[in-house]
Amino acid sequence: MRIESLLLWITIGFSSATAAEPVVVDRIEPPNWYRGYAQTETQILLHGPAIGSADVSVAGAGVTLVRTVRVANPNYLFAYIDVASDGDATVQFTVTRDGTEATLDYRLPKRRANPTPGFSAADVIYLITPDRFANGARSNDRVSGYPEGVDRDNPDGRHGGDIQGVIDRLDYIAELGITQLWLNPVLENRMPQGSYHGYATTDFYSVDPRFGTNTLYRDLSVAAAQRGIGLIKDVIVNHIGTGHWWVDDLPTPDWLNNADQYRQTTHARTALQDPYAAPADVVAMTDGWFVPTMADLNQRQPLLADYLVQNALWWIEYANLSGIRVDTYPYPDKAYMASWTQRIMQEYPTFSIVGEEWSVNPVVVSYWQRGQRNFDGYISALTSLMDFPLQAALVESLTTPEAPYTSVWTPLYEMLANDHLYPDPMNLVIFGDNHDMDRLLTQLDGDPRRLRMALAILATMRGIPQIYYGTEIHADNPDSDAHGVLRSDFPGGWPGDETDLFEADGDTAVNITRQTLRRLLRWRRSADVIHTGALQHYTPERGNYVYVRYNANRTVLVAANRRETPSTLPLSRFRDRIGQATVGIDVLSDEPIDISDTLDLPAMTVRVIDIERTR
Repeated sequence: MRIESLLLWITIGFSSATAAEPVVVDRIEPPNWYRGYAQTETQILLHGPAIGSADVSVAGAGVTLVRTVRVANPNYLFAYIDVASDGDATVQFTVTRDGTEATLDYRLPKRRANPTPGFSAADVIYLITPDRFANGARSNDRVSGYPEGVDRDNPDGRHGGDIQGVIDRLDYIAELGITQLWLNPVLENRMPQGSYHGYATTDFYSVDPRFGTNTLYRDLSVAAAQRGIGLIKDVIVNHIGTGHWWVDDLPTPDWLNNADQYRQTTHARTALQDPYAAPADVVAMTDGWFVPTMADLNQRQPLLADYLVQNALWWIEYANLSGIRVDTYPYPDKAYMASWTQRIMQEYPTFSIVGEEWSVNPVVVSYWQRGQRNFDGYISALTSLMDFPLQAALVESLTTPEAPYTSVWTPLYEMLANDHLYPDPMNLVIFGDNHDMDRLLTQLDGDPRRLRMALAILATMRGIPQIYYGTEIHADNPDSDAHGVLRSDFPGGWPGDETDLFEADGDTAVNITRQTLRRLLRWRRSADVIHTGALQHYTPERGNYVYVRYNANRTVLVAANRRETPSTLPLSRFRDRIGQATVGIDVLSDEPIDISDTLDLPAMTVRVIDIERTR
């Protein structure tokens, strides 16, 4: 909550006529809390000039002041309160110093009775960089006090996309077959440049006004839910932007790692699970700054540790989130991240948290998933990981040249064979690209046929598919891998755009791809065999790769041909799973297809055949 909003409900009073400076509380965080959490003790951060020398009391049924914590910086005071589930919806804090006092009303509404249940393999996630998707409110293109305004000619500048633009395009997203929406961070980034991407937070409790408001973010959650779409928040626990209001007024000397002398992280994430790692290498990885503009938080600081987990819980409740995506998951203190995820899952047992561990080694990625029995005894509560190993294998299988004695599909086939390393491979998030890598079409050598093959595999593979905005309209970055370029604007998202690709335009290559994805995802929404069914695949032969998804009532045959010539696939090899069925439904054409003997596979295609499907 911003200062101007906070002061609307702070009243300053004087208990006696003195010359003492009045008590000023310019921040209170969280701006409210909720009754009904399993852990009832709550930290309240108070900030104001010399507030550390003040006394605090709280009045109201069901709330008790447990303790106050004074820190080195006199401008901070931390009050811990105990909140009963059946207490008052509004209580009063009184902050007293030298005969003057400030009285603050503090809201404590009850938690939601039925929070969203998280996401699963029944879902498909659509990832959006909001600054580059659609500009729904021109009035917030430039905001007083924020150094960056709209400059669409600058790939690294702000382009004006916002939350209202996402709300305005929710019907497009729903029509595509999407069930979960993940936005890159929308919290305040009061940074002098590069603020559009959102990963250098400067206020943990306020949406950046160039994106909208907290209320509008919650409206997005409501509007999305009305269309059967959940909202996933991008969360950064590891660092803050150097423009964060803490940085020039740190609560404690140990609030940041390496606050006095910049040290960059080594990015050597394997040190965290290396049995031979030198302790200094672990510290260098976790305590170094990600980049010079992102100050590294010290999660071992007890007050900060409480603050960060409460911030996550507050946003889950405030916006009725269905999940969290955690940026740079291995970079914070790993013992803290275990407790952070455990606390969230304690309060929201069906919630989903997906962590970013950017490694193509499944041994490294699987270390962090809930249920893993690690050699060092580390226990994680993280439900999901981004499946970077599968992403790399998929792209390799779709681009590697044919060789005489191996199949082009061997990388994907062998990577899937590593699934025994994961406690729950069905709960991994699978994807072709995201906001930090080349666009999928660019990775696939600009070939729309390969793109459609990748999308068909993502739609039918084990795990939770994630599609990056614009993939369906052939977004690419052939001439530059700069982040500002690959995070391109969605044509038609801005008034006056020459092209509007939110609208279909005939039988073009773009619309063939988008229609392919739409048919797959809309079919997938009711295909429980894809959501929960088992996976069996067959050793690739030449340019062909076949796998089936199956349960007791239904089988889906997925057959890929990556050769430049058509192929005829004998089906006898797959009878152990497809049985004696002679007819299936081609998902992309919705037409019956003969599977009594062979299956014709056109060049560079994936066919998805639904067997025992009632039409």
